[in-house]
Amino acid sequence: MNPKLVFWVPAALRMGLILAGVGIVWWLFGAMTALGAGFVALAAMVFAQLNYLYQLSDWLDDPQSAKLPDGWGAWTGIFSRLYRLRRDDEKNQAELTEWLARFRQAMHLLPDGVVIMDDVLFLEWCNPAAEAHLGLRNERDKGMRVTNLIRSPEFMDYIILGRYDQPLTLTFRERKLIVHIIPFENRRQILVTHDVTETERTEMMRRDFIANASHELRTPLTVIVGFLEIAASEDLDPATRMAHLKLMTEQGHRMQHLIEDMLTLSRLESVDHPLRPEKIDTRALLEQVLRDARALSAGKHEITLEMEDVAVQGNYDELHSAFGNLASNAVRYTPAGGSIRLSWADSEKGAKFIVEDTGIGINPEHISRLTERFYRVDKSRSRETQGTGLGLAIVKHVLLRHGGNLSIKSEAGKGSSFTVCLPKA
Repeated sequence: MNPKLVFWVPAALRMGLILAGVGIVWWLFGAMTALGAGFVALAAMVFAQLNYLYQLSDWLDDPQSAKLPDGWGAWTGIFSRLYRLRRDDEKNQAELTEWLARFRQAMHLLPDGVVIMDDVLFLEWCNPAAEAHLGLRNERDKGMRVTNLIRSPEFMDYIILGRYDQPLTLTFRERKLIVHIIPFENRRQILVTHDVTETERTEMMRRDFIANASHELRTPLTVIVGFLEIAASEDLDPATRMAHLKLMTEQGHRMQHLIEDMLTLSRLESVDHPLRPEKIDTRALLEQVLRDARALSAGKHEITLEMEDVAVQGNYDELHSAFGNLASNAVRYTPAGGSIRLSWADSEKGAKFIVEDTGIGINPEHISRLTERFYRVDKSRSRETQGTGLGLAIVKHVLLRHGGNLSIKSEAGKGSSFTVCLPKA
């Protein structure tokens, strides 16, 4: 039905009923009484309208606490529609609040920093990643100019030039950041920061690894190729030929060990080789490590093993590689006549494998870098001992896969102690 008819037809009927009532009173009691009754009826209607207007005004001032009346006549439909509008508005506001909460949660979880600024670079909001990257504080710095908060000449030049189509690479607070400013709306800008510190570090490690591996392989290859060229161009006496063959064999074994260690590291880091733990026969494992150490020592050191009954789980070959590297390092860096003690013990933190020696020791400044690939305290001595520079890196990766850790104590000239701690089975 037409809304106009819905409003005016009931109003016309009410006015008709009042006029009919006034006419009846006129017929029964006279004209004066009818006029008085008509005046009272109109006054009542006006009062009712004013009362509903007052209640509507009161509700508009505070829709949350005030309550709409049921109404009478046309006011019933008006109040009903207002109530539906308020209910729809509350529903929309609840949905908007929920979406805003989701947006803020998503922004809080983003690894990239997000800073919302106005057109003159005053801070309006930033997420926790931006706080960590740029040293901002959302509550403290809100309303302040971002260029006053980020003290960097490169950032200032980027803002002044205004070439936002290209990102800025910025070193700030010991982090390397990719910064990008994105204008949006008419008076808003978004500053996005992406932390590439770890990526750069990984890339540098990759470059260093390739350079170090190439250098380590080049040295024995140079020796082998040099001796082969001599053998091809000259007639050597048997003694010289045997000496050259011996040196080439040693360098070939060195390359073989280096490539085997590199393949071991690659396998340990590969997601295609997940750890499948099994119960380890620790007695057999440690006795094999002891035999290997004594074979490498060839009777030049006193090597002992102490064992307690502690069970662990893991991969036998990987743990043998880790324990064997620690034991072989102790043999290589302990002068003849020194002693090496291997022990397997129980502790509150887990099972411990300890390698103690009376070797040359390590200065404190080198200890934190010992597990880096190809890092050597003394490069010349490492070549003499036939070390590849990857042993402790292998130990670190094996322990990472087994949930263990390595601690090192050493003093130059007084020996070293390497302690492996593994979770008990």
